[in-house]
Amino acid sequence: MRSTFMGLETARRGMFTQQGALYTTGHNVANANTPGYTRQRVNFVQTEPYPGIGMNSPMLPGQMGTGVKAGSVQRVRESFLDVQYRSENNKLGYWETRAESYEKIEEIMNEPSDSGLAKTMDMFWQSLQDLAVNAKNPGARSVVRQRGVGVSETFNYLADALKGVRQDIKNEIMVAEKEINSLTEQINKVNAQISDVEPHGYLPNDLYDERDRLIDQLSSLVNIKVDYVKNSGNSSEIAEGKAIISMVNDNGTTIGQLVGINASVPIKVNFDGTDGSVKTFDVGTTNFGFKGLGSQGKLQALIESYGYVSDTQEVDGVTIDKVTGIYSDMLSELDNMAYTFAIKFNDQHKAGVTPNQMNQRTTDPTPPFFADSGNSQITLGNKTGFASRIKVDNSIMESLDNIASASVSNPTMGDAANVLALAEVINTPYVYGNQMNSNLRNYYEVIVGGMAVDSQEAVRLSSNSGVLRQAVEDRRMSMSSVSLDEEMSNMIQFQHAYNASARMITLQDELLDKIINGMGTVGR
Repeated sequence: MRSTFMGLETARRGMFTQQGALYTTGHNVANANTPGYTRQRVNFVQTEPYPGIGMNSPMLPGQMGTGVKAGSVQRVRESFLDVQYRSENNKLGYWETRAESYEKIEEIMNEPSDSGLAKTMDMFWQSLQDLAVNAKNPGARSVVRQRGVGVSETFNYLADALKGVRQDIKNEIMVAEKEINSLTEQINKVNAQISDVEPHGYLPNDLYDERDRLIDQLSSLVNIKVDYVKNSGNSSEIAEGKAIISMVNDNGTTIGQLVGINASVPIKVNFDGTDGSVKTFDVGTTNFGFKGLGSQGKLQALIESYGYVSDTQEVDGVTIDKVTGIYSDMLSELDNMAYTFAIKFNDQHKAGVTPNQMNQRTTDPTPPFFADSGNSQITLGNKTGFASRIKVDNSIMESLDNIASASVSNPTMGDAANVLALAEVINTPYVYGNQMNSNLRNYYEVIVGGMAVDSQEAVRLSSNSGVLRQAVEDRRMSMSSVSLDEEMSNMIQFQHAYNASARMITLQDELLDKIINGMGTVGR
């Protein structure tokens, strides 16, 4: 036979459980605007029925329910959506950073415009055409000199501006490195807090939220994989355990562990390649070559923008690094362009005769038009950094009569044959960089055009990644975010259940009162 007071206990359990559900609802409402918060729910579980199974169990028609209890307070979250979100967040971090890098280059190159290199070169060539009309005119010679200064200064400005932004990107790499190490350290600390709570049978939902928020941030910086290891003790079956985070490549192959069982592992980017480029990076005490890493994320895009060693080769026993990167490539193209142009222009200029030579004011050979500010004379093969060093030769700056306008075959003051030949340098095919038989205009158009195409591609993929990430985030939020309307509905539902349980206690009190005070001798 069941206990007389069994109904009181059943109702009491109902009240306490519904009260716990109301507290959880209040917690959800309070955190409706908290970033990273996941709504929680109380999992109601029926308590053990009466009577239990045993040799001495009373004979009843069937088992009777004994009420309800809160089995657990659990987050409403889908781990698959977390994996999807972090994958898209990683791609967005990569393409967004590349798009920003190209945007800065486009601002520097400023093509097409009235102040870009193409316009400056055209003005220089037009001044040569004007000088060819009247080679004796000192005003025309002065314009040629000034336009030449404009060309060299434009090369200088572009190269120096690119180097400045490249240095800024290096600083961003170091900031990203510190941010990654800070996030992994914070995740490790949250792991430790979770490990202190779970063995007691509790679910530290708010700590789970904090850890997931940190992991989401980390996913935009590097490509990661998250595994979970159960804690020991009396941990719940649905407890998440410790998060083990590994840095992986695009194929999912582990590169190195960032957060382990008991500690976080710092990373370090090494600027140990040619011209300060990135050649290796460290994960803890393990050194990896950056080439062929095949990962994504903001850090990868920053390094690809800055410049990294993509290949090495041995030349006469000396190891030479091949540096690849958005800014390093553009600087290399500018250096090749400035160097080849200066060499070819100087070759043609030195093939002519200057007024000073014709007037026998000097017996020196024809001077070059352009020079290297670091070495005065342009050294063959010394291309690296030349765009920053190109200048008009001092002899031209000192005297307009050092501009070689006449040809050797007709060395007269009015002869402009060499000026016409100089004007043709822009249209003459030479080897610019890795482009065979390309003239100066075409070479520069290819550089700017290629940059524009790559920039558009980065912007397009950044936009696509943003749309995909938002779609996943919308699905994740529809499941995990707090809906105030839904919480209000739950509040009313739990309140009614609480009131009903309380009414059951009142009813039990009335029944017991009847038994105690209304039956037997008292009730006569």
